[in-house]
Amino acid sequence: MKTAIVTDTNCGISQARSKELGIFMLPMPVILDGKEYFEGVDLTHGQFYDRLESGADASTSQPAPGDVLSTWESVLSQGYDEIVHIPMSSGLSASYQTALGLADEFRGKVRVVDNHRVSVSQYDGVMDAIGLVAQGKSAVEVKESLERTGLESVIYLGVDTLKYFKKNGRCTAATAALGTVLNIKPLLKCDGARFDAVAKVRGAVNCRKKLLETAVAAAEVLRHGGSISIGVAGSFVDKAEEDAWYEEVKAAFPGDPTHFEPLSFSVICHTGPNAFGLGISRRVAL
Repeated sequence: MKTAIVTDTNCGISQARSKELGIFMLPMPVILDGKEYFEGVDLTHGQFYDRLESGADASTSQPAPGDVLSTWESVLSQGYDEIVHIPMSSGLSASYQTALGLADEFRGKVRVVDNHRVSVSQYDGVMDAIGLVAQGKSAVEVKESLERTGLESVIYLGVDTLKYFKKNGRCTAATAALGTVLNIKPLLKCDGARFDAVAKVRGAVNCRKKLLETAVAAAEVLRHGGSISIGVAGSFVDKAEEDAWYEEVKAAFPGDPTHFEPLSFSVICHTGPNAFGLGISRRVAL
């Protein structure tokens, strides 16, 4: 039985990297001033940041059902017997529910996973799936393993500005204005269902410090009974800032495996450029 893995660009894996890993990638659509683009296909992260900072109206949507179906059909035509499909969390998008309905047409050849993850934690789920397939596990077995550990992950995220929260209706104009004056940086947490504010900190340096303190404590809980992975994420315009954040996180988690992936367009639409975060994931025992 030959099993393929399909995911979407919300996991932070680039098109080039997906080919290296031997998996298949659905690019997520983003709408800029009424025109549709696809992440990593006809719009780079740098171009996206430029458009956002110039005031472009941005929104995201799930992949079109036709694109999902054509991707699956193409994969199966390449000699694969079955597919493990790993979309972003059902708590954050309708992509999972849509894919689940479409999979009915494939009579068991496509297994859709609700891994309850996005960004770097979704990345870790994809890497677990790669390892399980390499062990000879079936699509059903991979789905069961990923869903069993799916909720054992958490993401913390800090933003540089409240401007994009205001544009997306996640805070009022008055709150955004006050936050700008007082240099308030919200610290967000996502456990698979939604992003919620867990603290409001004055200044980016203090927000990063609070994020790391909170994440280190959460890691100690997740570490019991299994191995964890630390995924570092961001939407940095300056590569030096990205590298500095990565090194800061690695120093806070000595001995734990770490990796960096850029935030996906779906997340950046709400955070804007220069957001910083990390995810902690319980890994499937391989």
